[in-house]
Amino acid sequence: MTYESPEAQEARIDVAAMLRGVVQRLPRILLVTLALLAATFVLLMFVPRTYDSSATILVEPRGNVYSRAINEQAPSLSGGEAGVVSSQMGLIRSRDTLLKVIDQLDLRSVPEFNGASGGFSPMSLVSRMLGRGASTPVSIDETVLNALYERLNVAQDKDSRLIVVTVSSTDPDLAAEIANAVANAHVARRAELSLSDTAEASSWLADEIAKLRVTVTEAETAVANFKVDNDLFIGSNNTSLADQQLSTIASQISAAQERKSTAESKAALIRGMIDRGQSIEGVADVRDSAVILQLTQEKARLQGEKAQRSATLLANHPTVQALTAQIAELDNQITIEGRGVANALDAQAQIEAGIEASLQADLTRAKSSSSTVTQDTVTLDALEREATAQRNLLEGYLQRYSEAVSRTDSNSALPDVRVVSVAAPSVTPASPKVTLMLIAVGFVSVAVQIGIVIFGELMSGRAMVRVERPQDELEEELYADDELVAEDTADYQDAEPVVVAVVSDIEPVHVAPEPVEEPVAAAPAAERQPALQRFRQAFARSAKTEAVESTESAAPTTTVFEHMAPPPAPARPSIGLVRLADLASDLVLGRTHLVVLAAHNANADCEILAEQLIDDALARGLSVALIDAGSARPGDAAGLTDLSTDAASFGDVVHKSADNSFAEVPWGRARAISRSSVKPLTLVEALGDIYEVVVLMTGRVGMTSSLPFFDGLDGRLVLVAGPEDDLNAVAQTRQLLLDAGFERCEVAAAPARVAA
Repeated sequence: MTYESPEAQEARIDVAAMLRGVVQRLPRILLVTLALLAATFVLLMFVPRTYDSSATILVEPRGNVYSRAINEQAPSLSGGEAGVVSSQMGLIRSRDTLLKVIDQLDLRSVPEFNGASGGFSPMSLVSRMLGRGASTPVSIDETVLNALYERLNVAQDKDSRLIVVTVSSTDPDLAAEIANAVANAHVARRAELSLSDTAEASSWLADEIAKLRVTVTEAETAVANFKVDNDLFIGSNNTSLADQQLSTIASQISAAQERKSTAESKAALIRGMIDRGQSIEGVADVRDSAVILQLTQEKARLQGEKAQRSATLLANHPTVQALTAQIAELDNQITIEGRGVANALDAQAQIEAGIEASLQADLTRAKSSSSTVTQDTVTLDALEREATAQRNLLEGYLQRYSEAVSRTDSNSALPDVRVVSVAAPSVTPASPKVTLMLIAVGFVSVAVQIGIVIFGELMSGRAMVRVERPQDELEEELYADDELVAEDTADYQDAEPVVVAVVSDIEPVHVAPEPVEEPVAAAPAAERQPALQRFRQAFARSAKTEAVESTESAAPTTTVFEHMAPPPAPARPSIGLVRLADLASDLVLGRTHLVVLAAHNANADCEILAEQLIDDALARGLSVALIDAGSARPGDAAGLTDLSTDAASFGDVVHKSADNSFAEVPWGRARAISRSSVKPLTLVEALGDIYEVVVLMTGRVGMTSSLPFFDGLDGRLVLVAGPEDDLNAVAQTRQLLLDAGFERCEVAAAPARVAA
């Protein structure tokens, strides 16, 4: 099998030829269109003109301060406007409402409604031909009702509580009269329904009031009898006598306790000051004693005399010593009197303690008698609540009954609808729309005829042209087919070497398979598939070249080749090797955000390198996402393959790692990634916006690699070489990636895994 293709031809539509065909038949198209327009205009002249008139009804609860009760709140709009308006529309179209309109306007005698209208009508003729109107109505009312139903349209104004009643008729005045009559009949019917509801409510309230009067009398009588039987009398502030007595005794006990505590505190204070040798003359209770007051005055006099004598006499003078002794004696007497005051206070405290004990006994007796009163009070409260509830209900019913009777007698109920716009006779006919119908007929006629002409041109082949296809386009399609490339590669791998026999004196001639021409680069217009196409073409050529080289190496040689000089060793190719430490440093420092790992030999090398990069990034506190697009190992969790086949959403394929340290996207449950899906690329871009470090593994480089699916990513492509990989082979793979359109490709050696 070869990749060379001869030139081919394909049939394409010639737009210019079709336009020429249309222009040539343009006079006929115009003549046919004019004839149809004339026939339509003549036909419309026989169609009777109809006029539309509309009346508008507003649906809202009505009421004012004069018609409402004293405690009645103003009506407000509820949340179910759509249901209310729909119900009102059904009542407008009801049979009872329309029969009132028929009786009011005597529509039974109008020829347009009773079916007695004469004259030719194309629409009626068509209706008879279709079988409509052939059956005879049962009565004249049915005939008029059917005619009115056909001419009546009830619709709700958009996003409002307005109902538009529209009536069509050949007489504009009659159309306006019918629309107004229908609106007024509906308003009157709603008022009647409201009054009938009020009358029914009045009758029910009268029966309930009679029953409640008996119930209220019985409840209040039970309350009075219970009070008399149990001596439950109420004192001031609406409290029982027992409660008042308990409150009084409790207040007296508190006062006695306070007086006792005060007396004890004062006595202890006086004794403490005496024991400490302090003066007690400043204490209020001591100062109030007449004896102590007299002694204090005498002491003050002696102290003044002593001070006067001390000015002229020495301290050991008999007069001064006598005055000192008298002052000391007065202090002793004041102390004795202070102790007497303390003893008096103790006696007062004992008296208050006795009063407190007596009051406590009275309180105990009052509590004992009050327990029975409290239990009776509970029963009394229940009886009073029942009597009050019945009394309130009776008063409410009486008030409502009075209001209902007054509204029924005076017909003062306001309906929940009213006419806000009265219908007026229309000046312009609503149908037929002559201008619009002529435009529609003309447009359809021209479009159908042009379509027929174009169809005829296509069927005849006059609008088709043969165009030669370039060789590069054919080769491009050929290389885009995966099955063809795989088959071609297999053919080259299975090809037998061709060797020409040689003799000793003739140079050997080695014949190799015919070289394969490289396909021409894709046109710039093909923007969506260049990466995948170039990738497959490059590796298809690589497969063919390897097949040819293997054929040459396997060909037998003669002894002549032993005397030939050995070929020069190939130059060491540039491999663009990057150290693992530098790559990890670029990720940590933010110089690299996305790393795409493509394995030269096995995807396990990518996994080892990815694990090392992730550990370094996590150690620096960076957020990391790992995407498996190359292992081809289906698992139980939803992953990239499920996303590409729409079997899972974006949120379903992103999982947490086993230790919850980073996010990962597994391979998925399917065997391969869908080539037509752009969701894997979108997912990688989205994760790049969320996480600081993204590591994408695309598997082994080859025809089945997923690397072309992620073309266009702003990332760093790294070719991972295993410990046993040949350096020349790695360099050739890197060159193939560069030939496939990748601007930059670096090579990194996978670190050897240390056994645990």
